[in-house]
Amino acid sequence: MKLAKFIAFLGVLAMTAVLIYGFTVGDFFGEGSQLMSIPWGIVSLVDLYVGFTLFSAWIIYREKSLPVAILWTIAMMILGFFTGSLYVFIALQTSGNDWRKFWLGRHAE
Repeated sequence: MKLAKFIAFLGVLAMTAVLIYGFTVGDFFGEGSQLMSIPWGIVSLVDLYVGFTLFSAWIIYREKSLPVAILWTIAMMILGFFTGSLYVFIALQTSGNDWRKFWLGRHAE
């Protein structure tokens, strides 16, 4: 479980750095419109949001509170796997080193 926590923490750090870089150096709307103008840009975004949706389904399944799960899902759709990495890190920290509790959340009880 220590390795999983380390990997999740690295994900949070990497996503923090790349989001700061993107928002400070990039042109979100200008580059986004370029991305949407090419077929592989569209494929990449659909692939990404299918992954976000599947990951969010896991969050909704394991969370005790639907409003909390919805907030995590909204954050996932906006901030991507920064949110996913943070959620995994927190879930690992609060699971008490129990993989079943990590994966199943409220259903493990």
